Amino acid sequence: MKSLRTRLFCGLVALLIASCVGAGIWAFGWSFDEAIELQDAILLQIGALALRNHVEGELPAQAGVDAEARIIIRDIPSKAVRTEGDIGLNVPFDLKDGLHTLEGREGSWRVLVRARSDGSRVAIAQPTAARDEFARDSAIRAVLPMLVLIPCFMLVIGGVIHFSFRPIVDLARRLDTEQISRPHHIPADAAPKELKPFIGSINRLLGRLAVMLDHQRRFVALAAHELRTPVTAINIHAENIDHSQLPQDAANRLVALKAGVRRTVRLLEQLLALSKYDYGRAESPLPVKLDGIVRTVVADFMAAAYTHSIDVGCDRVEVAFVEGDGTALTIMVRNLVDNAIRYSPEGGHVTLSVYRHDTHVVLLIEDTGPGVATEDVDVVFEPFNRGSSPKGDGTGLGLSIARRIVDNHRGSISLQNAASPGVTGLRVTVLLPATSYDFRHGGNSDT
Repeated sequence: MKSLRTRLFCGLVALLIASCVGAGIWAFGWSFDEAIELQDAILLQIGALALRNHVEGELPAQAGVDAEARIIIRDIPSKAVRTEGDIGLNVPFDLKDGLHTLEGREGSWRVLVRARSDGSRVAIAQPTAARDEFARDSAIRAVLPMLVLIPCFMLVIGGVIHFSFRPIVDLARRLDTEQISRPHHIPADAAPKELKPFIGSINRLLGRLAVMLDHQRRFVALAAHELRTPVTAINIHAENIDHSQLPQDAANRLVALKAGVRRTVRLLEQLLALSKYDYGRAESPLPVKLDGIVRTVVADFMAAAYTHSIDVGCDRVEVAFVEGDGTALTIMVRNLVDNAIRYSPEGGHVTLSVYRHDTHVVLLIEDTGPGVATEDVDVVFEPFNRGSSPKGDGTGLGLSIARRIVDNHRGSISLQNAASPGVTGLRVTVLLPATSYDFRHGGNSDT
């Protein structure tokens, strides 16, 4: 039993049941004895009346009194004479005064023997079956409420445990929604006293993680910035050499060198973008016209797409405003479109759609590429991870940067492979919170 909640519930319920059973047994025995004592006291009082008034025989039947609960009063002979009468009960002549239990033809009897002032003796008898039944019913009625309350107590225990563990569940949910790139301290003021040391340990761990991530971000940004100067110089020299007359072998090597420099420049640009948009939202978000960004990006990629015989266009574009950083959102759209073109085969197509749905703006980018393996759907968003089937000269940072920008704008991004049989392709869905900004009151139509 690995669940602490289940163990606590089972332990408390077992303790409750054991306590109730023990208390029930004690209450049953105590109630039974009390009922017997009460009926003996009644016999004693009836005996006192019989002595004073010389009552003998069976008491008259009364309405509401069972026949089994009848009381018989008989004189005891002074010598050994068998007098069972109609009830089959023989009271010995030498039976001592007091309460006794005797066996008769109709079962056991509770008998009270008393002596009168004239020396005669009298016996007051009552069947024990009726007395036991009354005592048993009284005891059950005393225990029954306890038995009924056991399920109620179980529900109460379950509810108390549930509400007692709710802070832990809320803490787990808070940690699950926490973005690893921006760890925040968890407030412990409203937490139970027992959880405060645990929350304090988590906060210290998050603090160390934040420091480590900050150092990593600074290192990446500094390294990328410092490398841009020498790489730019190499690129300029390569371009200058390209204008010279070179042997074919040297020209081929120069082409490979320029391709490598371009990849390095793109990597540095992506690293700088990653360090810039890795943390935090825009300090002063402004209304951004996302459909204008999409049209601009599509126009920018027309030439590159035409070179690879890929059709890039828009299917459904509606006016849609979001709040955020227009530059960051442009980089996000460019990275997604660049990936779609890069992985689409010649003759393929890339289609973009922008529209508003409820409280969100939806951006769809669909391509006819090979898609993403199921096991890679989540990992491709990690930096430098290009999945199990990388293609081309990508850096593995495009989707990571796009996701960071979407997260910073309180949105979500997801990948979905084409569902139709025999059709390949990938659909990227971006959801961003919509804003009710009216473009007629100002704003930039493109960003």
